[in-house]
Amino acid sequence: MVYHTIYITLLIILSFMLLACMIRAVKGPRIADRLMAVNMMGTMVMVMIAVLALMLKEGYLVDICLIYAMISFLAVVVLSKVYIGVYEEKHRQKKSPDEGTVKEELSDGNV
Repeated sequence: MVYHTIYITLLIILSFMLLACMIRAVKGPRIADRLMAVNMMGTMVMVMIAVLALMLKEGYLVDICLIYAMISFLAVVVLSKVYIGVYEEKHRQKKSPDEGTVKEELSDGNV
């Protein structure tokens, strides 16, 4: 009975922490903050599944936890690749207007 109360308390605390991470993932000022929040959310969900496995005494939930760990890892890797691509595209767009004016000046023959 004591363990059941500890498990419930732990799940409630983790759910509030998960909510805080979700707020950081949506509101975060930088992309790195958002990626860390998404990664942390995945880790907390895994811990919650593990606590549920202990509380319910069901072994198959541990397998689900491992599968979720792999999916969470792949999601963070994919999000990182997408954000790196977006950053590089913005970086190229910043350089391209400067290069365009140089090309126009060269084509005019004024340089």
